[in-house]
Amino acid sequence: MIINVSKLTFTSLLIALLTTVSLAGQLTITQQPWGQLEDGQQVVIYTLTNANGVKARITNFGAHLVSMEVPDRDGKIQDVTLGFDDVEGYVNCDSYLGATVGRYGNRIAKGQFALYGTKYTLAANNGVNHLHGGIKGFNKVLWASKSFLKSDSVGVVLTCLSPDMEEGYPGDLTSVVTYSLDNDNALKIEYEAYTDKPTPINLTHHSYFNLTGDARNTILDHELMLAADHYTPVDETLIPTGEIPVVEGTPMDFRAPEKIGARINDDFQQLKFGLGYDHNWVLRNQSGSLMLAATVYDPQSGRLMEIMTTEPGIQFYAGNFLDGSIIGKNNQPYNYRCGFCLETQHYPDSPNRKDFPSVILHPAQKYTHTCIYRFSVK
Repeated sequence: MIINVSKLTFTSLLIALLTTVSLAGQLTITQQPWGQLEDGQQVVIYTLTNANGVKARITNFGAHLVSMEVPDRDGKIQDVTLGFDDVEGYVNCDSYLGATVGRYGNRIAKGQFALYGTKYTLAANNGVNHLHGGIKGFNKVLWASKSFLKSDSVGVVLTCLSPDMEEGYPGDLTSVVTYSLDNDNALKIEYEAYTDKPTPINLTHHSYFNLTGDARNTILDHELMLAADHYTPVDETLIPTGEIPVVEGTPMDFRAPEKIGARINDDFQQLKFGLGYDHNWVLRNQSGSLMLAATVYDPQSGRLMEIMTTEPGIQFYAGNFLDGSIIGKNNQPYNYRCGFCLETQHYPDSPNRKDFPSVILHPAQKYTHTCIYRFSVK
């Protein structure tokens, strides 16, 4: 969402040094050193804990969600995200596990777009297309960070400045991402951004989830619901064709809960292009208000995840390109379809599609986007 404001505001945040802060023994936050980058910059990691023992770990490198520990129906707490045990894993990985993605999440055709008569060229880092901000997107930079503790939530505010023409995008862009955890087991991610020149923006979150709590399992038995009657089909390079057909009568229909694996290998051209699900769904809610976009239920563990967002679209990716070459937490290889992503967003290639909701942020405007992942059991 982009809204008008009277003047450009920049927030300067310093990295807090240390420790554990708690509120009434219920909400706590711990900050610890987590290594350093090649240039000597220090990396930190925050652990947010609520009264139920739910924990979210966030690092200021790439504003990554490192882990999300939630209970199953028997009360067993496990990490339900893919990731790494140290910062080196995130530095060296290009699969965006747990990343904050920007300036533009998803693909831009042929790494090009025009804005007010000026043509801009971006990196073609996904075949012939631009993906997730380019060679050094927001997932590869160190964000300024500061923790906070409120009566009803605990969290971290992260800020970065992307200078004019970084990765080919116009304008100095200041982005602020706020993670917060409450006692309803909801992890809220709030985005805001400001620019001094018109520029495309589409920030999103890219965690891979496996609600079984064990990445040795696939996600094919997870039951997915998407609050969407339409989707944006793609060509063979995964760029939208511009059509917005109905999902009814196709394997893209998740209006009622359906196992991810039930139709993923159907003889359907869109599934062939994506090697499975890797598409944007057009959410029913186009108002910019916070609404339910998706649910995922794992019958094995009883874990239920609800996703709410203010965005008009959601990208569902079923881990089709995972092949065991990524070695993650606890020395576990991440194999084919062992994790799924649900990325709240504007549509892919929107800078080249005037008929899609606009992604252009102007000076004196404020970009906002809220996404909530809420966990429970049944």
